[in-house]
Amino acid sequence: MASEVAVSAKALVKTYGSTRALDGVDLEIPSGQVLGLLGPNGAGKTTTVRILTTLLQPDSGEAMVAGHNVLADPDAVRRSIGLSGQYAAVDENLTGFENLYMVARLYGKKKPAARERARELLSRFRLEEAADRPAKGYSGGMRRRLDLAGALVAEPIVVILDEPTTGLDPGGRMDAWQVIRELVADGTTVLLTTQYLEEADQLADTIVVIDKGKVIARGTADELKGQIGGERLELVVSSPDEVAPTAKVLLEIGSGEPTVDTHTRKVDVLVEGGTKALIEALRRLDALGVNVLDIGLHRPTLDDVFLSLTGHATDEGEKK
Repeated sequence: MASEVAVSAKALVKTYGSTRALDGVDLEIPSGQVLGLLGPNGAGKTTTVRILTTLLQPDSGEAMVAGHNVLADPDAVRRSIGLSGQYAAVDENLTGFENLYMVARLYGKKKPAARERARELLSRFRLEEAADRPAKGYSGGMRRRLDLAGALVAEPIVVILDEPTTGLDPGGRMDAWQVIRELVADGTTVLLTTQYLEEADQLADTIVVIDKGKVIARGTADELKGQIGGERLELVVSSPDEVAPTAKVLLEIGSGEPTVDTHTRKVDVLVEGGTKALIEALRRLDALGVNVLDIGLHRPTLDDVFLSLTGHATDEGEKK
């Protein structure tokens, strides 16, 4: 590809009636990198994906994928991409092998090459034993893995993954992460939307956070964490009765409202000054007679970043 930018969007706007799903979204993905697109449900992630995959036309703005304009040359865009959506798109009446073989044939592969590619991907996604069983008997995680495999059949230069590991168990999620890393190592460009902030932290070279249709932050995971400043002070106390006074102390010395888990008796809060805040917390809690079982300082996580930027968690609201 002539351009070093594999995917770009400029000033994308999309409205549904009175709802402005996208309000001037800009993003850019260099070739061979992963961009993590984060946002709460309803932020505009899926609308962005639909535009970039030619499934939806923007009201205004421009988008280029693999050097092709999504409006002027949608067929070329479709030939250049692989897509795995939020819900596994498999034919339940076909076997796992037949699903992948069919996709390969639709992409124009000859029968021997289609069979070889299908078997290769079944092995890659640990579906060999179920290859000849109808997909209607697959578990949700197996269907998701089959859908991911289908997105890679044509060895696309750009892969768009819309919440690809939803429904996978931890083992399946790790397998998917490894596949994504291998794709990038081979030069593939990946746009990844995800509800799992750890996933973006592990895989994304750059992260774009959108909320209410607007980009509100962009940068590497470390850059975004650095915007928050401070560290997270975490304590575990010995008794449920000690949780409330501990939360009061942390509210006084921390930056913001403490997070409280009464079941595990853990209380944590963002603090400035790190070690000084830890020592001050211990001094005050000792004076109150609170028995601290565990205490530690941790760098902010992407969860902290997300909560700080949007004021709510990733799974609130309705999808758009």
